Amino acid sequence: MRIIGTGSAHPSLVVTNKMLENFLDTSDEWIVSRTGIEQRRLISSESLEDLAVESALKAMENAGVVPDDIDFLIVSNVCNDYVTPSLSCVIQGELGIKCPCFDINCACSGFIYALDIAESFLATKDLRNILIVCAEQPGRMVDWKDRAQCVLFGDGAGSVVVTKGDDMKAIRLNTVSKVDPLWQKRAMQPTPFLRKEEHDGPLVMNGQDVFKLAVSSSIDDIEKVLSKANISAEDIDLFVLHQANIRIIDAIRHFSKQDKSKFPVNINKYGNTSSATIPILLDELNREGKLKNGDLLLMSAFGAGFTTGACILRWSK
Repeated sequence: MRIIGTGSAHPSLVVTNKMLENFLDTSDEWIVSRTGIEQRRLISSESLEDLAVESALKAMENAGVVPDDIDFLIVSNVCNDYVTPSLSCVIQGELGIKCPCFDINCACSGFIYALDIAESFLATKDLRNILIVCAEQPGRMVDWKDRAQCVLFGDGAGSVVVTKGDDMKAIRLNTVSKVDPLWQKRAMQPTPFLRKEEHDGPLVMNGQDVFKLAVSSSIDDIEKVLSKANISAEDIDLFVLHQANIRIIDAIRHFSKQDKSKFPVNINKYGNTSSATIPILLDELNREGKLKNGDLLLMSAFGAGFTTGACILRWSK
């Protein structure tokens, strides 16, 4: 496969760290020093479907394709207003696309998982173009009285159009069941027969455990895809990593012994937008002309589960 178009969309509301000081026991210095985040975008009047559709349309325009050119739609999403139907079914109609579609929930690793699915589909099915949309609203999952968590997240959507090609050089997916570090449950509708106690509440996260898992898992994935592609870290032009925390990115960079210039970031503007972080960053790099034909990109992500994924992709748009 190869990527032929990128797009992204953000809520209109910008929430700065200074704004959070009005109702949280926190400060801009505290947040920036621990996370690298200066502001985030949060859904207010728009819906997640709005962002998904906007990012998808931008990716299709960038790829030079129209709805009839899309043969499959994959949407990465953790939660949205609908329990059913899937978010992909909802936005498919708004986009005017006529093809099969489904959602995946691999948490923040969803974009890498979707790329692997698309790669497999293009190799085994009679498909031309696949649209991948990552649309996330983690800002609706957290307790906004908890300064340790709510400051981390933002809402947004990122999309790519992929087609047949030979740009995927190596990919690795991995899951090790570790639920306790990061989870959320929500209560379902009661029945006259229910006898068990149910939990309904915001996201629960053990920051130290997540940090350790994120760094160790990402380093392991990166080592394995470099070995699989038979290249070294020096050969990689850009490390496009999941934007969860600047300290995690710095730890991975320190391990790789690569220059800071190889690690683009935008977490300062958007916070952690779950599976949308990598396609949003990729779209920024693309539109700012920072991706050159032939560049080798290493993408790596981690998420609740504990899911991880990494891939090496040659940019040839």
